[in-house]
Amino acid sequence: MTTATAIVPGLTMERRSTFWLRFSRNRSGVIAAAYLVLLTAVAFGAPLIAPYDPLEQTLAAINQQPSAAHWLGTDDIGRDILSRMMYGARVSLIAGVASVGLSLLIALPLGLVSGYVKGPLDTVIMRFADAVQTLPALVLALTISAVLGPGLRNATIALAVVFLPTFLRLIRGQVLAVREETYIEASRSIGTPTFDIIRHRVLHNIASPLIVQAAVTMGFALLAEAALSFLGLGVQPPSPSWGRMLSSSYTYVYTAGWQIFIPGVAIALTVLALNVLADALRDSLGREIRTS
Repeated sequence: MTTATAIVPGLTMERRSTFWLRFSRNRSGVIAAAYLVLLTAVAFGAPLIAPYDPLEQTLAAINQQPSAAHWLGTDDIGRDILSRMMYGARVSLIAGVASVGLSLLIALPLGLVSGYVKGPLDTVIMRFADAVQTLPALVLALTISAVLGPGLRNATIALAVVFLPTFLRLIRGQVLAVREETYIEASRSIGTPTFDIIRHRVLHNIASPLIVQAAVTMGFALLAEAALSFLGLGVQPPSPSWGRMLSSSYTYVYTAGWQIFIPGVAIALTVLALNVLADALRDSLGREIRTS
């Protein structure tokens, strides 16, 4: 038992310290993480810090340019864009985290069983992944959302289904590699139950690539949610969301361009930050990913 435990690679305290040291030296990763933390704080603190009610209409302030009263201007029915951006950020973040989290929740047990146990169940799971991937991701998300109906919850479910094959294949591939390692063989040879091996040995050592992939997928989730809301299949009016703000303001692109420019830049910056963070995590966790 002692030998099997001693040779198990993983994120020990020393490796955690090494990870934070590497990550702190990655300036772009730190900036991206700081931006995302600030965005999250603003999004969930919006009820306390937003200057206006995001649904409040002021007919005397329709299509106003950015000013001291409205820092980012107003929209076509006089709503404050800054306040709507703050509340809309919360919708985008919830949709991204919920869709990726739901997809992982489903893919993790299926991928672990598929890669470790193999057999007929592995074939069924992989054929399902193949079937889902036959359609382009956005087309599949649109189709599922159209069938389920508009709304944030249904959009989240649609995105979770779209992300399933990616996580299934990643988890299965990592498990197939890990299950042949010496420490797994040692655990099996001393009679360690399969469930304990998966929970304490396999799962522990596939965490790093999953974290990186989740960060990458979050960026796509944010873009996809904005696209679904833009097409009327995501968040429904009058609730604010960045995609919905794009949809309602594109007709004013020449007369009130700030209305479409501001949410567009916010989406681009957030997706960029998520991708930069994923690259920083990949670099910082690189050694653990290769040895797990």
